Amino acid sequence: QVQLVESGGGLVQPGGSLRLSCAASGSIFSVNAMGWSRQAPGKQRELVAHLTSGSSTNYADSVKGRFTISRDNVQNTVYLQMNSLKPEDTAVYYCNLVGRYGDARRFNYWGQGIQVTVSS
Repeated sequence: QVQLVESGGGLVQPGGSLRLSCAASGSIFSVNAMGWSRQAPGKQRELVAHLTSGSSTNYADSVKGRFTISRDNVQNTVYLQMNSLKPEDTAVYYCNLVGRYGDARRFNYWGQGIQVTVSS
């Protein structure tokens, strides 16, 4: 099993910044990719940022230039630095981890979600 623990969400004013963290632990042999998605009320979940083991990144157009995804390989932690936040960034943010167990089976885990609210 793999556990994902998200932190860093909360309430911030428009134009402000937040840094989300997602710490992974458990039976992780290798990590293929980590990422963040979000879901706003009444909307579908959307990919926000994605980081592969080869350090390739992919961002939603709506966050390019404002959000940065990074990873601590030793700690198996992925971060999402969010700057210049807008009210439309308000959502529940979910961490995602794709990797392999020691027996080579693949896994795909999601965090429990963390609320980010951008409001004055």
